[in-house]
Amino acid sequence: MKRRSWCALLLALGPLALSGAASAQTRWTLATGYLPEVFHTVNLQQFAKEVNERTQGALVIDVRPDNSVAKLSEIAGQVRAGKIAAGEVLLSTLAADTKLAGADAIPFIVGSYDDALRLWKAQRPVLQEALDRQGLVALYAVPWPAQGLFTTKPIRHASDLRGAKMRSYSPSTVRIAQLMGATPVDVPTKGINQAVLDRQIDTLFTSPVTGVENKVWELPIKYFYNVHGWYPKNLVMVNKAQWLALPEATRKTVQEAADKAQARGWSASDAASSASVAELARNGIKVETPDFELRRELRRLGEQFSLEYIRETGAEGNRMMIPYFAGEAAAAKAP
Repeated sequence: MKRRSWCALLLALGPLALSGAASAQTRWTLATGYLPEVFHTVNLQQFAKEVNERTQGALVIDVRPDNSVAKLSEIAGQVRAGKIAAGEVLLSTLAADTKLAGADAIPFIVGSYDDALRLWKAQRPVLQEALDRQGLVALYAVPWPAQGLFTTKPIRHASDLRGAKMRSYSPSTVRIAQLMGATPVDVPTKGINQAVLDRQIDTLFTSPVTGVENKVWELPIKYFYNVHGWYPKNLVMVNKAQWLALPEATRKTVQEAADKAQARGWSASDAASSASVAELARNGIKVETPDFELRRELRRLGEQFSLEYIRETGAEGNRMMIPYFAGEAAAAKAP
């Protein structure tokens, strides 16, 4: 009887024991709007794998690409609300709620990946304070390749763009077109080819990666100017409450994996940019370095945008932009 009673007790407790073991594992859904093969998503999957391995399954991150959980435009709101644990967003799209996120969209002040990394280092601590108030925690950020200028004709000066029909997709690109004397035309990424063929646009700022994906050499587009217009970043973030619910040791492990993912992602972005520029050239696009005069004119536009941005963001914007420009000056003086 005693043996039977003991067995019965074990059977009764079995489901509870299993439940307790399962509850020791935390699962996060990490949503992204990008396709599985995009280098950002590949990097996310590697990040999730490393977290799973290093925590020995205590934290499992399930990466859900291609808008499968939420549309890209909805991910930030759902992470903020705690409906999704974590997500990847285009940082500049947060500017409506967090103006500091708009630094990514300031054109012509970041001329290289090194510059872009300095901007992120200046931006991150100030941005995190703003995100903290919204219940969000930044894990890491990775840029897309820099925005370059695709045209149907050669460009030597900004004045050569007067009268052009320039693709726009954000307030800053509308303003760039207007300041250059071009007509802004709202065209989504998927509509670029048809808009060029229909002669709705003849000029556009986009990355060389997008140029390759769209096979612009099959269009009237003939030139690519590597002006390094701006480096839009993707931000990977997590709901603050779910972040704080993790043990401190687990948070440390996740952040270490995030730091590795950031370094890996920047290298992947740089490699994708170089490969895409080479592919454009192989297919007959004339890859040009902008003339000094054009670079100077674009830089002046960037300074104008920067001043306007600082006016909009006030002291917080100053806390970010002053260290960035100070670092730029120091880099310029270095032997």
